[in-house]
Amino acid sequence: MNTPILRRTAAGAHLPWALILLVLGLLLAAAAPALAHGVTLGDKGYIQEVTGVKLIPFLYLGAKHMVTGYDHLLFLFGVIFFLYGMKQIGTYVTLFAIGHSTTMLAGVWFNFGINSYVIDAIIGFSVVYKALDNLGAFRAWFGVQPNTKVATLIFGFLHGFGLSSKILDYGISPDGLLPNLLAFNVGVEIGQLLALAAILLVMTRWRATPSFARQAYAANVAMMAAGFALMGYQLVGLAVA
Repeated sequence: MNTPILRRTAAGAHLPWALILLVLGLLLAAAAPALAHGVTLGDKGYIQEVTGVKLIPFLYLGAKHMVTGYDHLLFLFGVIFFLYGMKQIGTYVTLFAIGHSTTMLAGVWFNFGINSYVIDAIIGFSVVYKALDNLGAFRAWFGVQPNTKVATLIFGFLHGFGLSSKILDYGISPDGLLPNLLAFNVGVEIGQLLALAAILLVMTRWRATPSFARQAYAANVAMMAAGFALMGYQLVGLAVA
């Protein structure tokens, strides 16, 4: 997927209301450690205490994680920003889902995790990367266009490690582990489809406005700033932990 180099066409361009809500949501989340990548404190307690096969609860937890996962939503927003055809959108979302599912399942099953602050900082970087890609920065700076499909898959792997590391930190019970993980993963994909539908609804209406081309530059700059905020929040947490 080749994206054009966007240029600021109006110094006073206003951000679309949907993006403003995304950024505000990110700032609110960053102010509350309980809302960092993973699950809420109540869900954390449930994961720590429950034993046996609990398909419906883990299905719900997976869907909830994706719908409320601001880091995932920002990256997904960036991925589909310049995708118009449903076939293209399906391809990229599937690559992200494959990557996310593989490392989430494998990480927990094989008890392999990455420091939560480090992996969440990398996830923040994925948002920055996608914003720069949308702005055409890599071609302008280095004269090359990275393979966006490969990048989406790789960052999908990293997003999955972010969640698997959290689940391992919570000490999930081995009793019923595989079916619970599979149910959780199905829930994640359901949540991703719901989030994608909402994002596409907003994007479709936004793209139909004459101001989209003018606002696209500002939107991706704001997304990049949000990614840097995520990175900074996690790196500060790593330094003081």
